[in-house]
Amino acid sequence: MQKIPTNFQISPFLVFFLIHGTQFGVGALGYQRIIAMAAGYDAWIGIILFGALTHIIVYMIYKICEKSNGDIVSAHRLVFGKWIGNIFNLFFVFYFIFTAVTVLRSYIEVVQVWLFPDLKTWFFSLIFLMLVFYLITGGFRVITGISFLGVVLPSYLVLTIIMPLEYANFRNLLPIFDHPIKDILKSGKDMTLSMLGFEALLLYYPYIKNPEKSKKWAQFGIFITSFIYLVFALVTFAYFSEGKLQKNIWATLSIWKIIELPFVERVEYIGIANWCLIILPNVCIFLWCSSRLAKRMSGLKQRTTLIFITLVVLILMTQFEDRKHINDLNKYIGEVGFYMGYVYIPILFLFVTFVYWRKGKKKNAPA
Repeated sequence: MQKIPTNFQISPFLVFFLIHGTQFGVGALGYQRIIAMAAGYDAWIGIILFGALTHIIVYMIYKICEKSNGDIVSAHRLVFGKWIGNIFNLFFVFYFIFTAVTVLRSYIEVVQVWLFPDLKTWFFSLIFLMLVFYLITGGFRVITGISFLGVVLPSYLVLTIIMPLEYANFRNLLPIFDHPIKDILKSGKDMTLSMLGFEALLLYYPYIKNPEKSKKWAQFGIFITSFIYLVFALVTFAYFSEGKLQKNIWATLSIWKIIELPFVERVEYIGIANWCLIILPNVCIFLWCSSRLAKRMSGLKQRTTLIFITLVVLILMTQFEDRKHINDLNKYIGEVGFYMGYVYIPILFLFVTFVYWRKGKKKNAPA
């Protein structure tokens, strides 16, 4: 296994914050409309099914890392060899880069629409990526600390979902199972982009101290993410009619608009500003993963690969300027993420299990 010095490793319970911190991001602001397109208000069932599937995928990720005695690079080398394995590694490098671009560009769009219409994409991206670069160069423990703060500090925002219950009509959810199972499954698949992030475990697994003890925390992180998405979806469906929900790109922000507090008039402004703390660990982890993969493939220092990748992300950020392009980016990355996370990982799990079994069989064969 990759030998990571103990002083660079993290405690098992911190995996909860890494998993939940990468999954719960900008997608939470508007996933309700997307999943309701396929299955209407039966889409909440799709969240439960998809959450259960994610638990299984995380179990497979742990088995892949255990049997390959390392991370995804070790798994690819075990199954495909060095050169073919590096081709698959390269796919993941680009995948993590474009996932980071999707998260950051989607957040900037929210800021531009709701707060500062004249904000330049390149300017915000430059400042944000400078902060990300600084944090990543501090090491993986610093990124883990940011993930911890990104979960704990904005956690009060979950309480804002209580306010709309005064106007909620849960009869909107009836009748249940009014859509075929195919549409319900499609609604779960449509929220792939909101559930992505757990696959980063394939890279930071060697950085976990006693990884066996972290399994329950990883699964707990998946459970909390799925539960929050489920609650947000149920309240949103009870608050909006189906017709009105389809006209709200960011349903969560629209709900925040009804909240009135004596000390602040526009709660959604506070929420959007605080959401920066939520997406910061997202971008940090995705860029750390891509630069880590590039380092493992090329042998260069991670700081060198990080500089190059950060510049690439900055350039890509300026290529998506209107709603259609951003929407297409979200759609394509969600589609690619589904196949990378929910199709490729099970296939890799089968390959790694088979190769591990063959090696064990040869080792135990009589001379």
